[in-house]
Amino acid sequence: MATLSNSFQQQSQSTAIVIPDKDRTLTVSYDQLTAEVASFQQKLAKLGVTPEAAVSIALPNSYPFIVAFLAAAWQRAIAAPLNPAYKQSEFEFYIDDLSSAVVLVPKGQADGPVVKAAKKYKAAVAECYWDGKEVVLDVKDEGKLAGKGNKQVEKAQPDDVALVLHTSGTTGRPKAVPLTHKNLTRTMTNIQATYKLTPEDRTLLVMPLFHVHGLLAGFLAPLLSGGSVIVPLKFSATEFWSNFIEHKASWYTAVPTIHKILLKNPPPNPKPNIRFIRSCSSPLSPKTFHELEKTFGAPVLEAYAMTEAAHQMTSNPLPPAKRMPGSVGIGQGVEVKILDQSGKEVPQGSEAEICIRGENVTKGYLNNPEANKTSFTAEHFFRTGDQGKMDKDGYVIITGRIKELINKGGEKISPIELDNVMAQHPAVSEAVSFAIDDEMYGQDVGIAVVLKDGQELKADEFKSWMTEKVAKFKLPKKIFFTNNMPKTATGKIQRRMVAEAMLKQEEPKAKL
Repeated sequence: MATLSNSFQQQSQSTAIVIPDKDRTLTVSYDQLTAEVASFQQKLAKLGVTPEAAVSIALPNSYPFIVAFLAAAWQRAIAAPLNPAYKQSEFEFYIDDLSSAVVLVPKGQADGPVVKAAKKYKAAVAECYWDGKEVVLDVKDEGKLAGKGNKQVEKAQPDDVALVLHTSGTTGRPKAVPLTHKNLTRTMTNIQATYKLTPEDRTLLVMPLFHVHGLLAGFLAPLLSGGSVIVPLKFSATEFWSNFIEHKASWYTAVPTIHKILLKNPPPNPKPNIRFIRSCSSPLSPKTFHELEKTFGAPVLEAYAMTEAAHQMTSNPLPPAKRMPGSVGIGQGVEVKILDQSGKEVPQGSEAEICIRGENVTKGYLNNPEANKTSFTAEHFFRTGDQGKMDKDGYVIITGRIKELINKGGEKISPIELDNVMAQHPAVSEAVSFAIDDEMYGQDVGIAVVLKDGQELKADEFKSWMTEKVAKFKLPKKIFFTNNMPKTATGKIQRRMVAEAMLKQEEPKAKL
């Protein structure tokens, strides 16, 4: 059975990783990567990392992150990537939640917030960096691993938990999602099959590796295919195309926000040969879909994914098969059904909850029996929390998060539908709709709008324009204009965050 320790070629001298650098680009072959990961695994074993121990990785996208992540999984430990930009209280939550054995940090962070958080919970602290010859593990504090070193080097098993990520969730405490080697390698296989990835393909990674999108679609699936990954330190719109062209990328995957940023910058001339562009993690408006295809001359394939499914669940297929703007495509290596609250399949074309089943899906959240009870049907289909429908060809259309649907006096309004309509206005850069409390209807429609540079638009003008596009009951009661839409660390827009930020503007200011 496949694990992360045997899922990519280990003796090949072909390129696996490219780390762009203005002074000296680092190019790593598969055999070099294998040797480096095996060496780092020995370092973790020497420190005292054992099976099921959590290794928290607070590193940016980099060669050290890649090596540390794979080595932790090979050692049968649990890799737990963390956003390096978290505040101390956030680091404390994640380190405490998994009882982390060790926290890996960049060089020179002796007194940073992540180190303070690690020490509070007695996790070992080690700086992890590339010194030009090897990925160094410089232990600064042995913490709870003191006196427990020199463990044996392990061999990963398919049912070992290789990765734990926390869902952001719409409300309440983030849920910990354990993903096994089997879950991850199944998704890797599914992604490779969906996009027909080969050793000739090379992707430019723009998503963070602490996020399931970047880790699975942007990094692990290309390695499974024998292709290669270009890994800049972070996404930069000004450097994207120079890296893409110089290092001969053939595709990339990103959230819609990043696609929109790239569309704002002039495309390279001549255009590079892009085999396809993948979009995932939040809805891609049909308008942006068409702009991408026209500007970059490549097929745009929207996919649908969740952390609980080790990322990808559905995707639009490559040409010559049909790709449908506004749809997240067809099931890719998973069963997809539209089920009602009792778990019964609804008639084709009817709206209900999108549910999935497959080897890539987690068996359940960590230490959360209540969530596990409500998240799976009796037939072990995972309830995504998304409302949608399926057409006769199996293409899935998401109509909204079930908890985010706007219920105006019994009329259900899809926020995604409104977002797509608003995006068509020539003055609008971004627009998001959300529910607001209403005394008469229970809920009504609020919208937040970011205008394009140099554009002006009044609320009544926009509402009048929308009158021609949507039914009267869907028109917004409140329109908020803003310069900056709140986003998660991965560039994803969450309605809850937007609603909270906009409604906060309305709060009466305290009198001095």
